[in-house]
Amino acid sequence: MSKANGFLSVYAGLLTVLLLGGLAYGAGKRAITADEITVQRINIVEPDGTPRLIISNHAKLPGVLVHGKEKPLDRPQAGLIFLNDEGSEIGGLIFGGRKDKDGKVRDSGGSLSFDRYEANQVVQLLGVDDSEDRFAGLAISDSPSGNDVRRRIWLGRGDDGEASLALLDGTGNKRIVMKVAENGESSISVLDATGKTVKELLP
Repeated sequence: MSKANGFLSVYAGLLTVLLLGGLAYGAGKRAITADEITVQRINIVEPDGTPRLIISNHAKLPGVLVHGKEKPLDRPQAGLIFLNDEGSEIGGLIFGGRKDKDGKVRDSGGSLSFDRYEANQVVQLLGVDDSEDRFAGLAISDSPSGNDVRRRIWLGRGDDGEASLALLDGTGNKRIVMKVAENGESSISVLDATGKTVKELLP
């Protein structure tokens, strides 16, 4: 091989390396702008790959994620899953609604929740209106560990149209309940640990 040919081979090799390097750099830095995209699932991750947010349809919505690993759980809705710095689920927004083969409305409603670290929901805003349940409200709970949830505050409307504020003790017993019925009747009740009314204020 002549010196000229050798030089050309080295030159071509250097150009190839530089070109590939530029393409790789560009691929890592590129930004895509679009008016509309159609996908089934979007995963938002940190630079190291840790998942932080999942936006998904029903079919691809994952089970419970703990440290980036999935534990099976059938969720009949679509939605968003929030994950903490370690890739563990810390809340989400789910929503759905459908009719079954008998024409009954199932799983209709939505829920926005935030979880305690490696535990369950402590704040939940939800609304359900289907063949089995009709209610809407805000729930504040204790979640000492795992799946244990102990509701402490409920502010909402029930199936009977009654608006209520309930304050519960650490074991989940209602202790103070304020209610306004659909017809305007109202009351404030103080209860003991067994659920017995010990004081009541009526109009």
